Amino acid sequence: MKRFILLGLIALTSSSVAQSFEINDELLELYARPSQYLDVKISPGGDYLAATSRTEKGTVQLTVIAIDDNEILRITQGREGESVASFNWANDERLIFSMAREVGPLEMPAATGEIFAMDADGSNQIILTGPRSKSGEYVFAQVVDYLPQEPDAVMIYQRSFTSQEPYLDLYTIKIDSGRKRSEGRIPLRAYRNTNVSVILDSDGVSRMVVGVDPEEDNKTVILGRDGANQEWYEVTSYASDEGGFVPLRMLPNSDQVVGLSNSKTDTRSLSVMDLSERQETVLATHPNVDLLPIMSIKDGRANELIGAAFEYATIDSFFFADVEDADYSRLLQSLMATFPEQAVGITSATRDNSKLIVSVSSANKSPSFYMFDRSAGKLVPVAESRPWLAKHKFPKTEAIIYESRDGREIQAILTLPKDQEAENLPLILLPHGGPHGVKDSLMGIDSDAKVFAEHGYAVLQPNFRGSGGFGREFLEAGYKNWGTTMIDDMTDGVDYLIDQGMVDPDRVCVYGASYGGYAALQSGVREPDKYQCIVGFVGVYDLDLMFEEGDIPQALAGRNYLNRVLPAEAEERKAQSPLHNVEKLKAPVFIIQGGADRRVPETHAFRLRDALKERNHPYEWLYKEDEGHGFFLPENNIERWQKMLAFFAKHLGE
Repeated sequence: MKRFILLGLIALTSSSVAQSFEINDELLELYARPSQYLDVKISPGGDYLAATSRTEKGTVQLTVIAIDDNEILRITQGREGESVASFNWANDERLIFSMAREVGPLEMPAATGEIFAMDADGSNQIILTGPRSKSGEYVFAQVVDYLPQEPDAVMIYQRSFTSQEPYLDLYTIKIDSGRKRSEGRIPLRAYRNTNVSVILDSDGVSRMVVGVDPEEDNKTVILGRDGANQEWYEVTSYASDEGGFVPLRMLPNSDQVVGLSNSKTDTRSLSVMDLSERQETVLATHPNVDLLPIMSIKDGRANELIGAAFEYATIDSFFFADVEDADYSRLLQSLMATFPEQAVGITSATRDNSKLIVSVSSANKSPSFYMFDRSAGKLVPVAESRPWLAKHKFPKTEAIIYESRDGREIQAILTLPKDQEAENLPLILLPHGGPHGVKDSLMGIDSDAKVFAEHGYAVLQPNFRGSGGFGREFLEAGYKNWGTTMIDDMTDGVDYLIDQGMVDPDRVCVYGASYGGYAALQSGVREPDKYQCIVGFVGVYDLDLMFEEGDIPQALAGRNYLNRVLPAEAEERKAQSPLHNVEKLKAPVFIIQGGADRRVPETHAFRLRDALKERNHPYEWLYKEDEGHGFFLPENNIERWQKMLAFFAKHLGE
């Protein structure tokens, strides 16, 4: 009989490895192994756990475990190449889940649009939507929300595959039979490469819809209505370069909706909007960083706004003093105190809130899951995301703050080698991808940064202007400046560490993926004497080519985005394109590319290679035909790290 072995029995100890430029293949294998457990949720009745985990092939499967005896009741996998994308308990015995195809770790999974339902033991499985369902409809569907007042049904929306920009139709669908009841059409078109969010009230009635209109330069549009069968009306709308309110959840038994907003503040604040009066009230804000709401849980669902989480030099939070569910607030504060400087979340809870699944993660510890039994006051380990690293002593990662040359405050993530003085170290500058709306964080492990630090390198990950999480002005300051002031922010971080005596100015390399790959090459163009080597991974090297190839320009929303963030003048785009400035490079270049990359097609890499070859500029090359935007297969990431570490050692070695 199969058993689910608890954390304490499966956590392997990996030995601490002395820092050296000598490549440690055993360590690379540990970091390359995909996360075993991705998410864990408890059933409303408290009898089962459901967990997503990686298979040896890299796809995601769904496992159901009986809590009383740890017996594995069911393991569900998709068709070849498909992964379980999302899942939840609809009631005490029945699960809902969807599938997606993952095409690269730096890309969003491509949902199949099918919704599945099954009992905890895997019986009575049914495909609720899509061509393989009983209806045979060629539609894309997504779960909107679960209906506690109707536990044998969920709310979904669906749209036709045959229409380019269809409207969304809402349905209540029975999870045992697939029978649907129409809840009307949302008068908001679902454009390609845009998302539509539907928000229900506590009675299960759709009350708000949020979408983007590419025909109005990606304007955000929010619709509302006063109840079931009522007419939809526009609550608010705002342009892509304006601040606005983003609704998240309606408060129980009221017309108030909790959301994030930068309509009245530069950073995203916690706000409440009264739908009946269409008035927004700011509840809390932080002057430097965006906030995230902390909600209490009641009947297994988010209930009351009790505080906010944020990241400013460390992982932090605050809680409101006057809340109805004070017990839950105290509980969550206690859990956060148990795991200081870590991101603590509640993935799920039983209907009576007697048991909760707690997720814990940080940049210095492998993610883990616990079950908290409120009646017993016990916190029991359930699963480790990467059990083979559970006892490993990681190189320490922390946040630093420095000032850019034009006076901006720049937050960055710094990882240092273990058991070494932070003095005169070789450095890898590692800018993140995106670039807009993305940031490097203390809330999770960055395997690239850890691998490099394990081998003796300091690693700097700056949140340069244009990054997300630091307010609208900071975000938009990066627009049109991909290859200029954004690069300067990265350079200023390197200079800061050099001035502090932490980094040897003659031993600095720059590496990045996606936009980070662009930034690596552009850093070498803009600061040719600063870097001893450059690595570009699935990087953009020609800004004009972004308008011609890849999945971004295939939709109007994507073209609007490119027009907003890239220089308008062709000459300026050329000036900011590494491909057209290779003559300025001095450092050797290592190009890494996947042949199945839809976001940044291989043309970028091949043209850069040709340009370097034409000038007899030293370069190295790694190409994997079947990999996408980032490498999935462990063996390919191991090879990537091996060759990168050898490249670093050759150019940064003493």
